[in-house]
This record gives sequence, C-alpha cells and structure tokens, in this order.
Amino acid sequence: MSRLAWTAPAALLLPLLAPSAVPAPSPAAKTYKIDSVHSSALFRIKHNNASYFHGGFHDISGTIVHDEANPAGSSVEVTIKADSVSTGNGKRDDHLKSPDFFNAAEFPVLSFKSKGVKKGSAKEELEVAGDLTIHGVTKPLTAKVAHTGTGKGQRGEVAGFETVFTIKRTDFGMNYMVGPLGDEVQVTISLEGEIQ
Repeated sequence: MSRLAWTAPAALLLPLLAPSAVPAPSPAAKTYKIDSVHSSALFRIKHNNASYFHGGFHDISGTIVHDEANPAGSSVEVTIKADSVSTGNGKRDDHLKSPDFFNAAEFPVLSFKSKGVKKGSAKEELEVAGDLTIHGVTKPLTAKVAHTGTGKGQRGEVAGFETVFTIKRTDFGMNYMVGPLGDEVQVTISLEGEIQ
C-alpha cells in the first residue's frame, strides 16, 4: 500500500460535515481499539536546512470505527501523550517536552477527532476530515488514509490504517528556533486496532 499525503494548507481543506450531519454506522461497521504497542506516530523535521531529524511518540490511544459498506459512518479519535516523545537522546527529549516546544506540562496531549469520512479516489482509501490539536491549538485538517490491511491477532480481528501528512509547527504556536529547525514537519501515523 502506498503512503498517502495529508496536506494542511487551508486552500486544500475539504468542507467538514457538521456533527449532526454525520450518518450513523451501518450494522456492518467494526469498532477497533487502538493498540499502542503496534501503532506508530513519527515525525521528521529538517535541521540546519541540511539533514532530516526523526522522532516519535510511544503513548497512542483511541478508537477507530471502520464502516466499509458506508464510509460516511466511519470515525476516528486518536490521543497521543506529549511526554511520550522520543528521539533517542534524553536531553533533547526533555527539551522537546519543555515550553520551547510541546510544553507537555501545560498541553499534555496531541489529538485528532474526525468530523466526516468519505471514500477516497484510490482503492482502500478514505478521506477523513477533522480537528488536529497540538500545543493547545486546534486546526481543521483533511487526511487521505490508507486501510493497510486486516488480520487475526491474539484476541481477535485487527485492522491497520496509515496516513502521512505535513503541517507547519508555527500554525500551532511552536515558534522556537524556526530557521535552524524547519517549520514544516512531516508526520506519519500508522495505527493497528483490535476489534471490540
């Protein structure tokens, strides 16, 4: 399955469905609890306009409703704990948790909550519109999400979903060291959910 882009500029955003307009899931809809152990939230940012620097978060939770027969009945809620950021360097991780960046003490979670889902143009693709919250700032975004597969886990059916998107951290009030560190951040979210 190819990686699919989720772009943030407002001109590219799809209209969001009002909460009251979201159809109820069909009887065939499946609800999955996100498995933090087998899910990933990764980011990539440029350093000194030269190399790319990578990191991620370890604490991911939430719920996915996948309605294959009626994509509009699908939904997703994802929560990531800011203090679970990890880059392989403890001193740098502490700096990222500080008020210079994520300010994890004041804004302990990053989250995404969908407001509308529809079938995308590619096979196994969904277009998911919703609200992304980082650093206490909420912005509307639309994602192209790939349904990467369904399998059998130890406790029943599991399903996978992935999206890749780019945001500007300054849009979320994270203005520290713009220049030496890039403004654009590429984020990869890969989720595995267990059937409920």
